[in-house]
Amino acid sequence: MAVGVPAVEASGLVKRFGGLIAVDHVDLRVDVGEVYGILGPNGAGKTTFLRMLFGLIRPDAGTLRVFGRTWGDAGPSMLDGVAGFIESPRFYPYLSGRRNLNLLAGLDRGGADSRIDEVLDVVDLARRAGDKVGGYSFGMRQRLGVAASLLRDPRLLVLDEPANGLDPAGIRDMRALVKRLAAGGLTVLLSSHNMDEVEEICDNVTIMRTGRVVYHGSIDQLRAQAPDPSHRLMTSDDEQALRLAAGHRAVAVSVHPDGGLALRAQAADADAYIIALGRSNLAVRALHLEIAPLESLFFMLTETDPEAGFGEPAQTQPDTLTGVTS
Repeated sequence: MAVGVPAVEASGLVKRFGGLIAVDHVDLRVDVGEVYGILGPNGAGKTTFLRMLFGLIRPDAGTLRVFGRTWGDAGPSMLDGVAGFIESPRFYPYLSGRRNLNLLAGLDRGGADSRIDEVLDVVDLARRAGDKVGGYSFGMRQRLGVAASLLRDPRLLVLDEPANGLDPAGIRDMRALVKRLAAGGLTVLLSSHNMDEVEEICDNVTIMRTGRVVYHGSIDQLRAQAPDPSHRLMTSDDEQALRLAAGHRAVAVSVHPDGGLALRAQAADADAYIIALGRSNLAVRALHLEIAPLESLFFMLTETDPEAGFGEPAQTQPDTLTGVTS
């Protein structure tokens, strides 16, 4: 592979299903060694893009390269060094995790069977490897899917909504797993509809809405554009607290529709205001973060019409994946 060739590069990528444009002239670049996130609500076109990457469906226009190769140039060899899964991985429920991996290793080459113990250890399933998959939790099956992908010793791991359907503990485990894999030098491309799932692990992100890209860039750049955090504040005298806010121009305080006050400010400005409340003999009885800044920006980008600007309601679009199966 030539120096500087990206792991994934899309240029002007288009996919239509009848009259619906599921992926609309998408450009993106995933460099070797990074963790890249494709974000968007259901129907944004994330899974359709990943289906094209795996060769399950063909684009109607544009170019998609994996390690510099296209499907037209290389055929199935385009996916050399690539592994992962679309939607949820499937296994034989009446067989053990290890036996499922044995069967998959037999379909592959390159000594995949010799890596079974290693990949089970990587995904923290070594102790449950002899148990039937039918008794696994959803999170365990997701991790077994990652183990099956790692059997190929890939350079690029592609994960479609890996934390979808997981409880908080499962999301934490999946996030930690992706971090460990990335620390080992593996390039990871994952999709998600939840900003919280990828904020701590992705280097760069593409945010999509109804097939189009509405943001490209790093997580740090995204944070710089995010609005102030929003909190719900409860005090011993909300009316006095509201009056006191008039002297703090860097904070926005208003009556919360569910009781108490709505406080929007950067952390340092919110701290100064809270300290001022205490000095005025006002007790702070509750302070809850209602929406994180990145989550707020994510909603602004994906729930408004990108051509009309923020603040205008998005038009309802059908699910881009309707009628498409893996």
